[in-house]
Amino acid sequence: MNRLLRLTAYLAILVPTLLGARQEPPNDLPFEPDENERWVLVDTDSYRITVFDGERAFAHFENPAVGRYGTAETRRRGDRTTPLGKFRINRINEESQYHLFLGLDYPGMDNAREARDAGTIDQEEYLHFLDEFARLGRPPQGTALGGHIGIHGVGDGDVQFHRQVNWTDGCVALEDDQVEALARLVGIGTRVYIR
Repeated sequence: MNRLLRLTAYLAILVPTLLGARQEPPNDLPFEPDENERWVLVDTDSYRITVFDGERAFAHFENPAVGRYGTAETRRRGDRTTPLGKFRINRINEESQYHLFLGLDYPGMDNAREARDAGTIDQEEYLHFLDEFARLGRPPQGTALGGHIGIHGVGDGDVQFHRQVNWTDGCVALEDDQVEALARLVGIGTRVYIR
């Protein structure tokens, strides 16, 4: 059975490439990828994760789950929405309760400023965020904006449930074999654009 899961993961990577699947990067990218830069697009409208090398689609992963209450330009801790925007993978936990966790550098300075401007957090919460960010040298995870956002597997959860429902507290979830295959293609510093 384990060999079958591995084969499925490899096919998720190879089939789009072998079939010449073409997908152009979206026109609204908030960054300009380098010619050979590997980056990830999480498209929450089509429920597809695509790995790109520059402007060339390299691999696809279908049917990711997002937050139970969808996505949000700005979010608050506990609202169970997945943040939209540009991030980078900044940590990898191979011992996660969700099988494998590719942590994102959420919330960033842009997230905090946008949340303040939208009224999601007030000025005091914004200043607290800035203070924590400066003190830690990285995005704080315990502010009003929440944290611990990433791409992870299902782990001990129900795969059938995963295939039918957006169920996370704000992360993006794939089946375990899919997140393993994705992890082989990315690393610390890889850009991730969630839209």
